[in-house]
Amino acid sequence: MQTLHFSNKPHSKILHIPSFGVALVLLICLVSPTSSCTEQEKHSLLQFRHELSQDGGLATSWRNGTDCCNWEGITCRQDGTVSDVVLVSKGLEGHISESLGNLTGLQHLNLSHNSLSGRLPLGLVSSSNITILDVSFNQLNGTLQELLPSTPARSLQVLNISSNLFAGQFPSTTWKAMENLIALNASNNSFTGSIPADVCNTSSSLTMLDLCFNQLSGNIPPGIGNCSRLRVLRAGYNKLSGTLPDDLFDATLLEHLSFPNNDLHGGLDSTRMTNLRNLVTLDLGGNKFGGKIPDFIGQLRKLEELHLNNNNISGELPSALSNCTNLVTIDLKSNNFSGELTKVNFSNLPNLRTLDLYLNYFNGKVPESIYSCTNLTALRVSTNKLDGQLSPRISDLKYLTFLSITTNSFTNITNALHILKSCRNLTTLLIGDNFKGEIMPEDDMIDGFENLQVLDIQDCQLLGKIPLWISRLTRLEMLLLNSNQLTGPIPSWINSLSYLFFMDVSNNSLIGEIPLTLMEMPLLHSAENAAHVDPRVFELPIYSGPALQYLVITSYPRVLNLSHNYITGVMPPQIGQLKVLTVLDFSFNKLSGQIPQSICDLTNLQVLDLSSNNFTGTIPAALNSLHFLSAFNISNNDLEGPIPSGGQFNTFQNSSFDGNPNLCGSMFTHKCDSAEIHQSLILPGKQTEYKVAFVIAFSAFLGVGVLYDQLVLSRYFG
Repeated sequence: MQTLHFSNKPHSKILHIPSFGVALVLLICLVSPTSSCTEQEKHSLLQFRHELSQDGGLATSWRNGTDCCNWEGITCRQDGTVSDVVLVSKGLEGHISESLGNLTGLQHLNLSHNSLSGRLPLGLVSSSNITILDVSFNQLNGTLQELLPSTPARSLQVLNISSNLFAGQFPSTTWKAMENLIALNASNNSFTGSIPADVCNTSSSLTMLDLCFNQLSGNIPPGIGNCSRLRVLRAGYNKLSGTLPDDLFDATLLEHLSFPNNDLHGGLDSTRMTNLRNLVTLDLGGNKFGGKIPDFIGQLRKLEELHLNNNNISGELPSALSNCTNLVTIDLKSNNFSGELTKVNFSNLPNLRTLDLYLNYFNGKVPESIYSCTNLTALRVSTNKLDGQLSPRISDLKYLTFLSITTNSFTNITNALHILKSCRNLTTLLIGDNFKGEIMPEDDMIDGFENLQVLDIQDCQLLGKIPLWISRLTRLEMLLLNSNQLTGPIPSWINSLSYLFFMDVSNNSLIGEIPLTLMEMPLLHSAENAAHVDPRVFELPIYSGPALQYLVITSYPRVLNLSHNYITGVMPPQIGQLKVLTVLDFSFNKLSGQIPQSICDLTNLQVLDLSSNNFTGTIPAALNSLHFLSAFNISNNDLEGPIPSGGQFNTFQNSSFDGNPNLCGSMFTHKCDSAEIHQSLILPGKQTEYKVAFVIAFSAFLGVGVLYDQLVLSRYFG
């Protein structure tokens, strides 16, 4: 028995729409055939298979001379007419044949999750007998042709064309013939135009309408309230503007109302919103809504998901929010909320799993009632005005995996770490930009954290050294200790962190030489080792700068940043072992000696900054074979000789080489003499082999520098 999946795929992530009570409509009662299909229907099916470029093995079953009622994916009625064609996830490629429209008894056609391309035949949409049509998750393209206004009423009840490549104007007249339509999912395409105004006037039985992830514009049309049976309304990630129409609140059966990431505005103070007492999901994030959250929000007792993030909403949180006892997710980040959080009694929200208050103006203490939400897995209160010490009760949050309190005024880091070590499931701990001027705990009693993968204690101006207890975080993958006042050497035990691939200890007062054990980090040695990084999704997106967000830990580049310290000695030639490294920043130190030739082995390098050191000798000529290199700086050293030419070096600005008076090159007043040029032409043997590859790589990666400049220069990680 095959059911339809109404899901959306922003980028590569599938978001499943919850059940909304029409499951019985979507189930197909299959009747065992007692007679053979007709020759005409067999011919239509064979024509469909013939027009496929890849049939997914159907030829084994679909053979002339056999009863097509016994073919894979085919179901017939007792009279031998084909009623169902269900070929989900079969690897089909090619076009959908018009011949399927000749199956006069066909009611259920499901070709979802294949690689079909071309247009959707109009005959299938306009069929007088098809009731369920699902071609979602394919590569169908072109426009969706309109039906004439004079078209008689069609039988279609469920139409799922989501996650394809359809474009052009979204149909407006087609729906006048769809009197029986119950569910319409056109999400994740590129439709333009407006939401059809008549869809609810004609299809009064409509239960689900999903138009998210398109390019629709204009206002939300009045008349939505005429869909008296509507339970799911989704049109997020479009270009809609205006306000929520008043009659929207007449759709009293609505369970999921979702308009995120549009250009909608207005307030949330319409008392008619209380008509929507069946709401389970309210998602208006990423718009321009203002005003306050009204007290009557507490009347939405069935609410489980509340997303008002990235708006202009202000004021305090109403105490009535405590009445929404079924809440699982509260996302209020990036607004203008203020006041204390103590007005909300979080003890009344036992099901709460995610609380995101990032980037607001909340002040005072974290309310003790939050620690009664023992099912919390993600808590973010970063970038507010909160203060005080962490409460010992936070250890009650046994399921907590993600905690971010960065950029507040919390105190007593030693106490905080002693408490947090009891949260045994923590994988992401972001506590930076707090505890100003305190001492980095060196207490050997700080243990636990056995599952920690990301640790951020940056920008705290902490005194002391890199502590030994960090060496026991054996699953750690990302370590950020930058922008403190740490002294002493980089500890030799650093290679015990065998999963570490992102290390930023910049902007400290570290001394000593680069330890050779730093060159032994397994996750930077090979892509094969890098594949062992835990691919899990963060409980909440992590923001690095205003325009970058990361949902998966493996999305981060491989980074080694020791810049702005007092590190001395030479750069170890073993640096060439870190072949997966993408960002290497040793700038503003006291390194000396030559730049080792082995640095040219870092073929994945995209950012290389060795500026403001005491390097001598020449620039390794083979650096121009690093075709992914998009940001390069060796300024303010004592380098000499010719600047390599060709490759990425033709794209770097002159400022990348400033402060090296003995360098020469065509861009400088100091031109290279013939002896210097001759020396620069003595390149490794593989140099010429890379020339063709460069043409391809340069065009593909020209824009990467902007991304990594932003990453390396950004000092915020929230």
